[in-house]
Amino acid sequence: MQRGSDRLSRHRDDEMKHELQGLLRSGHPTRSEEWHDPEPTADDDPAVWGGPVAPGRAGASLETVRLELARILGRSSFPATSLELAGTLRRKNAPDVLVEAVERLPRNESYATVQELARTLTRREGA
Repeated sequence: MQRGSDRLSRHRDDEMKHELQGLLRSGHPTRSEEWHDPEPTADDDPAVWGGPVAPGRAGASLETVRLELARILGRSSFPATSLELAGTLRRKNAPDVLVEAVERLPRNESYATVQELARTLTRREGA
């Protein structure tokens, strides 16, 4: 039977299905060699399973908000006003809750660093 442009033979294809069968059924790695398994999360990793990091949400400390803003905005976005920063966040596909939090900031204030922006956001949302 002709398989078209497949690079794998029919036997290798069946072998790969058999290798994955245990993982798909059990929901966890089934290999005996530990080095094959993905690394577990670290204690200081941000909690991403609860949705996007945003000021005012549970677990959204100053550090996690700053990390998320720095990851998206970078250094080249500063100094800027909240309106400019919100536009940059939208262009870089930031979570809506984070963009909306920045849009709620006073439009006449300028922010020189991501630390200053994160501090203002967490102070406003915590109040």
